[in-house]
Amino acid sequence: MSDSKNRALEEALKGAGTNHAGVLERLSNELLARAEDEGLVDVAYASVDSPYGQLLVAATGRGVVKLSLPNYTADHALEQIAAGVSPRILESPKRLDPVRRELDSYFEGKLERFSAKVDWTLAHGFADRVLHVVAGIPYGQTLSYGEVAGEAGNPRAFRAAGTACGVNPVPLIVPCHRVVQAGGKPGNYGGGPEMKLALLEMEGALRY
Repeated sequence: MSDSKNRALEEALKGAGTNHAGVLERLSNELLARAEDEGLVDVAYASVDSPYGQLLVAATGRGVVKLSLPNYTADHALEQIAAGVSPRILESPKRLDPVRRELDSYFEGKLERFSAKVDWTLAHGFADRVLHVVAGIPYGQTLSYGEVAGEAGNPRAFRAAGTACGVNPVPLIVPCHRVVQAGGKPGNYGGGPEMKLALLEMEGALRY
């Protein structure tokens, strides 16, 4: 860092008294804004607290590209993003605030439909078709794996539909927890069967 920039930082810290954290946050925000203005950031991410543990949510300019459930590490999610979307990733809670607020409202039982857009970059092939069907399942309703497969164009591919739900890059917003077994039992879920059961109970969607 140049002497002039060092002096500027020292003056800013001196003027702020003991509020160094506030100054550093402002400088961090300025650096983030500059990086975004110069096209150096393709994906922003932030953590989100939930009743089930910590989530990670990431977005591009097109929408939410990744939402990682509590039983997956942040490193695992970021590796997927770097490999499948872009390695130019930066933590930016402020940029993700609208999505974080929607998730908070959903877990509080106050939100039935997300307005956040989805970036489908990490969904491919038949899984992409399945997840577009899943995205349209309303709050409080469910479809079986076979029904989802049928709407995606292959009624016999119920196992593939289950696999697609298992690799859903944006769960909750693309509500794969609303896809259940033919008899109505919840079945498997990336966040664990207990989380799936709790979500369906919250939505009043249990049918067995």
